Amino acid sequence: MATTNDLKNGMTLDLDGQLWNVVEFQHVKPGKGPAFVRTKLKHVLTGKVVDKTFNAGVKVDIATVEKRTMQYLYREGDSYVFMDTETYDQFHVPAQTVGDAANFLLENTEAVVALHEGTPLYVELPAAVELTITYTEPGVQGDRSTGGTKPATLETGAQIQVPLFITTGEKVKVDTRTGEYLGRATQ
Repeated sequence: MATTNDLKNGMTLDLDGQLWNVVEFQHVKPGKGPAFVRTKLKHVLTGKVVDKTFNAGVKVDIATVEKRTMQYLYREGDSYVFMDTETYDQFHVPAQTVGDAANFLLENTEAVVALHEGTPLYVELPAAVELTITYTEPGVQGDRSTGGTKPATLETGAQIQVPLFITTGEKVKVDTRTGEYLGRATQ
């Protein structure tokens, strides 16, 4: 149990049984009247962002969210199986919890899984991953110097846009947050 005076960005609050991350907060002391705290909260599961104002000093529940480094093992039905790298416990994470991160998950990839009371909340991948192009159309002679792009299929099955000079079988760096091509992978 903490007060609104203890709020920090990134803190997870338990409000009415729902988990909210503090995106930003501001202590306001008007010339007249009591002080208050204006916050922007993001729902952990849905991603919905709301503005909420608290009176200064009001008690709020802080949720314990544990972030563990886990290794992705395999997909089983509608869930992804991760293994804790310290305890070797296996966790089944539902596909909707993994979300868009599934587009960049390869077996044996390490990711951070956030848990609240043993329930997986979300999966964080590294900012960039290296994946192999399994298929892309060949670039047409003369197109190599232009800034055009073409679709390419990654080894995970996801499709991204790559420059025309990229060929099938090349390893590329991909931004896991936006799905954008970042460059060729260094060997």
